[in-house]
Amino acid sequence: MRVIVTAKIDLSDCPTPFWLPGGHLQTIYGAHLARHHRIAFVRERINTPDGDFLDLDWTGPGLFADRLANGSTAPHDAQLNKTAARRWAQDDDWATLPQSPHTQALVLFHGLEGSSRSHYAQSIAQYFRARGWVVVVAHFRSCSGFPNRMARAYYSGDSEEIGFILQSVRNRLPHALWHAVGVSLGGNALLKYLGEQQTQCAWLHAAAGISVPLDLVSCGNALSERFIGKWVYSPYFLKSMKAKIYEKSRRFPGMIDILRLGQARTIRDFDDIYTAPMHGYQHALDYWTQASSKPLLRSIAIPTLLLNAKNDPFVPEESLPQPQEASAQVLLHQPEQGGHVGFTTGAFPGHIHWLPTRLARFFETNT
Repeated sequence: MRVIVTAKIDLSDCPTPFWLPGGHLQTIYGAHLARHHRIAFVRERINTPDGDFLDLDWTGPGLFADRLANGSTAPHDAQLNKTAARRWAQDDDWATLPQSPHTQALVLFHGLEGSSRSHYAQSIAQYFRARGWVVVVAHFRSCSGFPNRMARAYYSGDSEEIGFILQSVRNRLPHALWHAVGVSLGGNALLKYLGEQQTQCAWLHAAAGISVPLDLVSCGNALSERFIGKWVYSPYFLKSMKAKIYEKSRRFPGMIDILRLGQARTIRDFDDIYTAPMHGYQHALDYWTQASSKPLLRSIAIPTLLLNAKNDPFVPEESLPQPQEASAQVLLHQPEQGGHVGFTTGAFPGHIHWLPTRLARFFETNT
């Protein structure tokens, strides 16, 4: 008799306040108005194997954004004014970080057009740093405040990039207990990597995906066809996405169809015109189908939390995985409320502390 091993499921609520009803309001309020702590980082730039670069923002015990390793005050680097980093890392900074096997460390992968300035990155980084963890926020190409060197950018299925970043941070702290968190787009890429690598990433102590669009076809359609997705969320994302690609077109003339890009009104349009062909896919549907992490959830071999609110306006409830669609290493937490990376709690004006505490509970107890 075949025994089918399935994921665990948690349907407990995120205690969303009564004055914040609905997934849209929870999403927008959480991103722009809910209170959260703020933190500054030290930035490291690493070169990729294909000649590009990635920026990693670090914080941790002994590493200070406003102070150098020798104790002198560090001036704020004007080059980083529009980022959450205060200064660039120096060689002697790395010796200040704890190197013991008991060191807890976390790498965070942001969502679409996110960065270390994003509300969730700030909240999570501050929470774990305050508890003695080393935290690094990894920026995808073109998201750190600097245009990347190549015509390509970043996309939701780039598990190869995830692997390169993970190996890079592991090389910095090879003895630490590393954890990985991916938010939205970054969560899909992380989960895809975990499913592809299976036991090859067993050095990771645990992982988590937050508000992940596991089924990119379903989520892409929601953002491109539903009224709010098409007329509110798509224009919000496309404003910065288009600006980056227009800048690229000046550096790489003839490689990008700027006339069609100017007519793009939805995420599907943008992915059809730029993301898919630039990253080796035929069109948006081909990209969304091949890059989705949902089919790989059964292959995940390390403890992994997958947190998705059922009222997420970017992720249709019907696209969420059922226990039989993921491995026994996965915990599916699917609260009724929370929106898309919202999860605001508390009395007015509310805060977003629930999210990092939920991550901490899983990392400590796997529940």
